[in-house]
Amino acid sequence: MAGRELGEAGAEALFSRMLEGGLDEAQTAAILVLIQARGPSVDEIVGAARVMRRHVTPTPVPDDPRRPVIDTCGTGGAPKTFNVSTAAALVVAGATPAPASGIDRVLVAKHGNRSRTGRGSAEVLAALGVDVDAPPAVQARCLDEVGLCFCFAIRHHPATRHAAGVRKSLGVPTLFNLLGPLTNPAGATRQLLGVWDAKFVGPLAEALARLGSERAWVVHSRDGLDELSLGDETIVGSVELGRVEMHRVDPRALGLRTATLADLRASDVQDAADIIRRVLDGADEAATDMTVLSAGAALLVGGAVVSLETGIALARDSIGSGRARAALDDLARLSHERPGA
Repeated sequence: MAGRELGEAGAEALFSRMLEGGLDEAQTAAILVLIQARGPSVDEIVGAARVMRRHVTPTPVPDDPRRPVIDTCGTGGAPKTFNVSTAAALVVAGATPAPASGIDRVLVAKHGNRSRTGRGSAEVLAALGVDVDAPPAVQARCLDEVGLCFCFAIRHHPATRHAAGVRKSLGVPTLFNLLGPLTNPAGATRQLLGVWDAKFVGPLAEALARLGSERAWVVHSRDGLDELSLGDETIVGSVELGRVEMHRVDPRALGLRTATLADLRASDVQDAADIIRRVLDGADEAATDMTVLSAGAALLVGGAVVSLETGIALARDSIGSGRARAALDDLARLSHERPGA
């Protein structure tokens, strides 16, 4: 209440107690509101994230340096588009890097949840035919064979049930919205992470660097999206081998069309799924440019390309070749299969 920061060790101790059920709802609500009102420090984010990581139910991943694992999870809380990060994940799964890159394939462990809007990654993937409740063993098979799996946050973070009622009652973003993308169940060491406010770009990038990320982009666009945008420049906090640098991405300099939020918004979950299908089928529209921009950045972060421009070209090839659409079809099929069934 005095406005002092907890520090990394203090945050780790407090969130350990919270996630082990040692605090009541009034205490939990007060803590989350006070931290949010002041603004969480990097130390607090790192300390709380370490606790979340200790309590996660993991997804097994292949141990192959030629197949790095990336996440395209965002924090939510920004104006809603058509589930860009989900579409981009499918495009990355279908991409075939050049042999010279040393990367065989970029694997996407897509971490996500339901949304208050009813159009989160879980809802839209279910509408696309994916079993979002697939257990970790099935997720691992999807990751290995398709290059993509979905890690449903509510299945991988059972300890957060101690704060779930408070978060729902508050109805506003809290520190947990920042922690989710930092606690990928597959232990992804590379991330394309969108945040709902520009003030979190630098702190989240610093937190990822301290938590051991090999490479990451934390992004927020100047027109308010937690995505790389077609409407304006995007602020990027770039993480590489422990270093953080800030830069911007201008879609016009990349030859991409300009689009507003109205051009990219879905009316409901079925509309969002239909937009993704059109993108994967090669429709020439703003949603496709938005998707290849994010997918290109993910491929760059994943090490498959050396520039955003070549990442965008590789993303377009993933769509044009039909491999991105095949990734969706394969994910929908394999996610429903169970070992021994």
